[in-house]
Amino acid sequence: MTGWLAIAGLGPGSDHLVTPEVTAILAEATDVVGYIPYVARVAPRKGLTLHPSDNRVELDRARAALEMAAAGRKVVVVSSGDPGVFAMASAVFEALEGRPDWQALDTRVLPGITAMLAAAAAAGAPLGHDFCCINLSDNLKPWAMIETRLRHAAKADFAMAFYNPRSASRPEGFTKALEVLREECGPDRLITFARAVSTPEEALLTVTLGEATPEMADMRTVVIVGNSATRRVGRFVYSPRSAG
Repeated sequence: MTGWLAIAGLGPGSDHLVTPEVTAILAEATDVVGYIPYVARVAPRKGLTLHPSDNRVELDRARAALEMAAAGRKVVVVSSGDPGVFAMASAVFEALEGRPDWQALDTRVLPGITAMLAAAAAAGAPLGHDFCCINLSDNLKPWAMIETRLRHAAKADFAMAFYNPRSASRPEGFTKALEVLREECGPDRLITFARAVSTPEEALLTVTLGEATPEMADMRTVVIVGNSATRRVGRFVYSPRSAG
């Protein structure tokens, strides 16, 4: 049997936001590999083996998936959102380095709807002009680098989307981020907190930076800060395309 590896995005949470392409590839798979809560989103069936693992073993997970594909299995590595945005596609390609045998495998990346894009759609169009996306977790990079990127993005007047804003173990990071944003953008800039978008727990809140508090975010929240032209229209927030 000829094996293959697909790296697939499951979208932000709702089954309705999983692409038909990803649904089809999951129906063909013999094995699904991923972080525990993401694998739990895949329905069990005969002929399918689920391989859930901890979130801090991405490279080990990628290597295990590649080994199964090399042995002839049809393997799907799942991530939430899009697999190329702070997710498993990068880990798989890192595992491919120095392994020409694995590089010869039939490997493909199947895109998904990111939490950032789902959050922006729920809010309106806050990313309607130039924007950047920053992961605020300092697990894989130092806080000094995060702060530098925050300041440069704010000075360039990008709208900004933030992943992993405030963990229970490191709540001080988002407090610092808000301080930096107020320094660079002022207190009147709009900031949207989009929690658990597309799930029954979805909650959306837009305030100014002056009104924002760290407790408004957790690890299920995508935070979007507008640019200097971002404004409200009715219940929506948008960044005009003519800005800048």
